[in-house]
Order: sequence, then C-alpha cells, then structure tokens
Amino acid sequence: MRPDPDLAAAFEATWPAFDTVRCGGFLVGRGAGAGGRVSSAIAVGPWGDADIDAACAQHAAWGQPPLFRAWDDETDLIAALTARGLGAHIPTQVMAAPIAALTHRPIPPVTAFAIWPPLAIQRQIWGAGNITPARQAVIDRVPLPKAALLGRIRDRAAGAGFVALHDRTAMVHAVEVLPAFRRQGLAGWMMRQAAAWAQDLGATRIGLAVSRANTAAHATYASLGFTAAGSYAYYGPAA
Repeated sequence: MRPDPDLAAAFEATWPAFDTVRCGGFLVGRGAGAGGRVSSAIAVGPWGDADIDAACAQHAAWGQPPLFRAWDDETDLIAALTARGLGAHIPTQVMAAPIAALTHRPIPPVTAFAIWPPLAIQRQIWGAGNITPARQAVIDRVPLPKAALLGRIRDRAAGAGFVALHDRTAMVHAVEVLPAFRRQGLAGWMMRQAAAWAQDLGATRIGLAVSRANTAAHATYASLGFTAAGSYAYYGPAA
C-alpha cells in the first residue's frame, strides 16, 4: 500500500535527490552516491513502456544503474519491471504515529536534543554507521525547518538522527546509535525528542521508513505507537 498524500509528500520532500528529471510518467532521481531513496525513479503520472525506457536512459546518463521505487499496490508497474528482469530489493515499511503518542512522557535530562546545524560529534556518529558524507549532503539540502537529533547515554554522545517538517508532518531519517549503546532505549528518547520539536512547530503526525529486515527497529517504533502506513521496494538488477 502507499501512504496518504500528505505523508507521501513529506516522505519525498524531507529526503530530496541531488537533481530530478521528468521522463514521461516517472520522476528520476540523481542520487550523487546517497543511496536508493534518492537514486530511483518513481511513478508520478500515467506511464508506458517508453517511459520506463526513458527513465533507464536517464539513469545511464548519470552513471546510475536502472532503479525504480514502487509502492506495493503499484501492481502494474511491478509487473512491468519484473518482466524486464528487474528484481525486488530492500522491502521497506513506512510507519507513522500521532505526535501526541510520543510527547506525553518527559524526556530525562541531557538525554536527547534537537539542534541545527549538526555538531561534529553527530556527523561522526552518522559516519560510523551507514550515513555517509553523500547521505549527510541530503540532510544539508533539506529546507528548514529541520533539526539534527543528538542522543546521550552514560555521559557521552551515542546517537544521532535527523528530523524535518513538511506542512504538518514530521519525518525522521538517518537514526544511528553506536553499537555499544544499542538496546538501551536511546533511540526511543531520540524519537520522542523529534516529536517534541515537531509539536512545537505545529506538527500533528510523525513518520519514518524502516527496512522490513530491521526487526529490532520495528519493535522500537511499534512500542512508541507507530503503525504501518505504506510499503515499497526497489526494483533493479540483481545484486
């Protein structure tokens, strides 16, 4: 399924590609090395086989492999892509929660902060995970309002994340907790801090995307009141 239009718009606006080109019914993203979310083509209108060809040609012009991102209910598109030998990769779920579900508990002192611009230690935590400089460049180009999340535990900085607001929906991305400090509740407090920041700016809902394989994160988000709001996968050449 796909999210409702407001959540889908926030999902795209808060993690933008370096550049985009319209190819018939597709919008093709130029990722500049920042991963599939920004390096994929998505359907934005009626499309045909020629549009798929044009999207693939645009990917090639940018030196990217052909990659499409399709919601699970886009069955005609999925069928057309798989007929071309493009297989599904990284099944992902979009989850959302009312802001109020995360703001009723006070955050312990010096546990989580929402600041901008990011501190050097936040960029180091991102870099220690999978939030490469190219992915951090995505964060930098998101328009305000936005904030970098800092999580602290055992008297040290141990977590970093990113939250941005689009209309009345906040989206969280790039949540990273250093391995030695995981499974201690820090990600949950960071999410609550993101919600508090967003609530102050008038947000009513908060969302995120998480791979289906990340069962630990799913459990954390479900415990905070997040529920499934959409699901998609990437379609590209075999790895």
